[in-house]
Amino acid sequence: MSQQKSDYVDDAEIDATLDDLPDDDTIEETVANLEANGFEVVVADSTDEALESLTSHIPSDVSVMNGHSTTLEEIGFVDYLTEGDHGWESLPDEIWSIDDDEQRQAARRESQTADYFVGGINAIAETGELVAADRSGSRIGAYPFAAENVVIVSGVNKIVPTLDDALDRLESVAYPLENERAKEAYGVESAIAKQLIFRQELEEGRTTVVLIREELGY
Repeated sequence: MSQQKSDYVDDAEIDATLDDLPDDDTIEETVANLEANGFEVVVADSTDEALESLTSHIPSDVSVMNGHSTTLEEIGFVDYLTEGDHGWESLPDEIWSIDDDEQRQAARRESQTADYFVGGINAIAETGELVAADRSGSRIGAYPFAAENVVIVSGVNKIVPTLDDALDRLESVAYPLENERAKEAYGVESAIAKQLIFRQELEEGRTTVVLIREELGY
C-alpha cells in the first residue's frame, strides 16, 4: 500500500504554513538546540544519503524494530529492513509471521525493547523538542525509555518555530493526513490517543535524529 502524502493531501484539510521547508539558518538553529537537549543529529541532503546514514549507524547482529512512518517508506528503509543484506534481526518480519493474535500482540509489546527502534516524528520545534502521537502507542512507546537505541528520521518540513507550533502541527497537519491513511489502510479513523513531548535525551548517544533536507512524511 502506498505511503505517500500525495495520496491523502487532497482529502485532508491541513495548515500548509506548518509544513514549509525552512531556510538554512533555521535548520542550523534547530540542530544546535536538539544537540543541546542531548540528541545526536545527522543532516542528510537527500533520501539516499539519509538511508545510507541510517543503515551505517546500526551495527550488525542487533535487533531492529520500526514504528509506522511514511518517511521511512519514502527513504526505502522499510524495504531494506525486510529485504536488505544487513545482518540485523528484523523484528517486524518475525511479528507479522505470527498467526495467533495474542502472541503477535505480545511480540509487538516486547519489540519496544529492541536494540534499535527506528521511527518518525510529527513535529520538531526549532527550540529543540520533538512531538509525536499514536493511536495505539506502538511507536512512541519505545522512544522515551524502552528501546536501547532510538533513531528518528524526519524531513525538515516538520520543523516549526516553537513547541506550541509543534503541538499545533500535530493537530493540523499530521493528524488529518494520518486519519485519511488509517481509514484507507485499516477502515477506522485515527486518533491522537497517546502523545509524547520528547524534551531531552539524558543518556548520551541513545537517540539520534536524522534530518533530511526534503519535504517528507507528515
